[in-house]
Amino acid sequence: MRWFIFISVYILVDIYAFQAVKTLTRNPFVYGIYILLSLAVLGALIYELSAMGAGKNMSVSTMYIFGAFLALFVPKLLLVIFMFAEDIGRFFVGAYMKVAGSSETPFMASRRKFVSTLALGIAAIPFASLIYGMIQGRYNYKVLKYALEFDDLPEEFNGFTLTQISDVHIGSFSNRNKVEYAVNLINEQESDMIVFTGDLVNNLAEEMDDWKGLFSTLKAPQGVFSVLGNHDYGDYVKWNSASEKVENLNRLKSIQREMGWDLLLNENRFITKNGQKIALVGVENWGENGFKKAGDLNKACEGISKEDFKILLSHDPSHWQSEVKKDPRNFHLTLSGHTHGMQFGIDVPGVFKWSPIKYRYENWAGIYQEFGRYINVNRGFGFLGYPGRVGMWPEITVIKLIKKSTSN
Repeated sequence: MRWFIFISVYILVDIYAFQAVKTLTRNPFVYGIYILLSLAVLGALIYELSAMGAGKNMSVSTMYIFGAFLALFVPKLLLVIFMFAEDIGRFFVGAYMKVAGSSETPFMASRRKFVSTLALGIAAIPFASLIYGMIQGRYNYKVLKYALEFDDLPEEFNGFTLTQISDVHIGSFSNRNKVEYAVNLINEQESDMIVFTGDLVNNLAEEMDDWKGLFSTLKAPQGVFSVLGNHDYGDYVKWNSASEKVENLNRLKSIQREMGWDLLLNENRFITKNGQKIALVGVENWGENGFKKAGDLNKACEGISKEDFKILLSHDPSHWQSEVKKDPRNFHLTLSGHTHGMQFGIDVPGVFKWSPIKYRYENWAGIYQEFGRYINVNRGFGFLGYPGRVGMWPEITVIKLIKKSTSN
């Protein structure tokens, strides 16, 4: 039944959008290309989604087909809005003219052509943007730098820098040179510490087999630390047995250790400098709205006092909003990811940012502060679903900690 509804909506939108094309040209070759592309994308998408079955494990080919679907369907939706608005206007004008007793027709071919031309011009913007996002946008890595001030930061950590990456989703990548460039860019920041906040893979530990050598080159004086994200647990795969799923997770944990990463599983580490320390706390995924909730903040804080300066790694920013920001233990800085900024939006750093994901997550990209505590939501290193990025570029975050009394 769901396929019937989906196909029906797709065809109705397609037919209506096609009216804009027919208004501008009567070339049968153009008609044929339009129809063939529409049918090819629809057929490929249905085939790929059917092949997925009950699981949510999207292959690279599925993502590309989904991307092609979006690149064609979103512009058509815009065409429908324009054409439908013109039809509604013509309907009311016609009704008024009929009541007024006028014999003139409300249809004007020149106006219809103008609306069609305008609609096609505007529809070309999301089409070009989505295509660009798949070709270049997903590799348009941005280094975003912040300096955060704290009254109680230990003196020895004044000027301490950390680089955060998140949501690698390595199973989505195919261009090694681009990923290698990004890894080198991370190292070039020469931060004191590197942290990774979850979703290393899409679903399977084996996705890292060809990449672990590259990611093991990430180095920092104080180490590389990581936590798990919701995709790392393999919850979106139809496993043959429970033991197979456990084995997959254990392998992923082992891979991170082999790369030299210190994986924090509801635990903490003290980072020390000349007798002073800060606490790095890492929880397993803690999510809402159906996402895995394996994080245990109490367990992760064992051996830490309220007075210790604390940095928390927690993949899902809803954890900060629900529990962390008001926790009396005072987590000075929380580092999260998960949202990807929806891989689509408008982002002018320091001026304006918007993405549809903001209607689901209160904290979805960048730095937020409440009660004197900060969270940074990293926009992600990789991509999933739509194989690209538009406006919300892949991010490498560099944060400098400043002791407020010495900031000047």
